[in-house]
Amino acid sequence: MNRQSISAPTEATRVPHPCAALSRKGGIAQNSRPPRRLRALRPAPRAVLQAVFLAATVVLTTAAADTAKRFDKLGHQIMCSCSCNELLLECNHVGCPNSEGMRQELMAGVDRGDSDKTIFAAFVEKYGPTSLAAPPGTGFNIVGWVMPFAVLIVGVGGTALLIRKWRLRSAPMPPPSGVAHFSDIRDRIRRETEI
Repeated sequence: MNRQSISAPTEATRVPHPCAALSRKGGIAQNSRPPRRLRALRPAPRAVLQAVFLAATVVLTTAAADTAKRFDKLGHQIMCSCSCNELLLECNHVGCPNSEGMRQELMAGVDRGDSDKTIFAAFVEKYGPTSLAAPPGTGFNIVGWVMPFAVLIVGVGGTALLIRKWRLRSAPMPPPSGVAHFSDIRDRIRRETEI
């Protein structure tokens, strides 16, 4: 190739950019319609409306699903107060006088957007601390969480030490019996049991 074919394009061979008219005329084009390339980038009003509708639908159905999941999660952390010793949502006591009202209270708290702590505090205030399936991890209740594990560790450690002590204890050899020929008998037994 020669050098002339690689040279930069001259002013006459350049193709003007579609937006060049905008910059030359002070930002206002004589033709009010933007170039075709730019029109393709601008969304149609109908498409924008559809996107907004789709986003709203997704948000509303997600919020409804989250409410149901949260109700289910909290309902399995609260005990029914009818003495059936069941979780609130698992109470199968026929004609239970308490579970339906407690479920309605729980749903009202979830619908209001109360926090989990607020809902639990309301149930503890109305039904007592036994309304919670597990004690909260604060204050003296921490002992209820820590003690089972501590007792297990101490029990396993104590058992291991006791077994070790028993193994290290050596059994004393019995004193030679009063038989006069004890060593002769022992030698004879060894000879007879050799393979």
